Amino acid sequence: MNSWNSTTDSLLLAFPALFSIVNPIACALIFSQLTADNTPDERKRLAGKVALYATFIMLVALWAGTTVMNFFGITLSALRLAGGLVVVASAWGLLFAPERQEARKQEQAVHAANPEDAAFFPLTMPFTTGPGTISVAITLGSNRPPAVHELIPFFAGNSLAAVLMGAVIWGIYRYADRLSTLLGHTGTRIFTRLSAFILLCIGAQILLNGADDALRPLFQSHLDQH
Repeated sequence: MNSWNSTTDSLLLAFPALFSIVNPIACALIFSQLTADNTPDERKRLAGKVALYATFIMLVALWAGTTVMNFFGITLSALRLAGGLVVVASAWGLLFAPERQEARKQEQAVHAANPEDAAFFPLTMPFTTGPGTISVAITLGSNRPPAVHELIPFFAGNSLAAVLMGAVIWGIYRYADRLSTLLGHTGTRIFTRLSAFILLCIGAQILLNGADDALRPLFQSHLDQH
């Protein structure tokens, strides 16, 4: 039961963070424009490829990102502090200037003359899962618990969040044209800002975890001396 709760907690933290930074609804509207000349079957195949590649990128960042950082001598608390700042900065930009974020993503993907040949670059990387998503995934992975027996439920929850995020990307991209008609410009803006606020809160929590890791030993040492 305890392991199940840990898995659920990890899932409930990771999925909103990934969803907010990927922002698949806003991306789907651009995806719909870029694939407007493709047949419905071609768009479905392309949506599947992008979702598969995006899931792989998120899983690698979640599982191996912290190890790579440790190789360069970056401590876990430093990674959490830096990652939390990146998440907060990304959320702040999405919250107050979503138009700028979407324009940047559209500029990254506009050079894909043949989307079938561009499923990985640029439609997956950096359009769908760019540096921001990778930073968030690495930061989430860095929040691993110290106890060894808690690692499996922790990574199970995070991995499930990445897989679910991939499924969401697939579903939303698959029906991007319908979604574009349903939501419209105003609906997308509202949803983007709500997601950005959730991401801002998650980034603040990760930042607090990093500060606690870094400052607790200092305070403990000071108390021991007195």
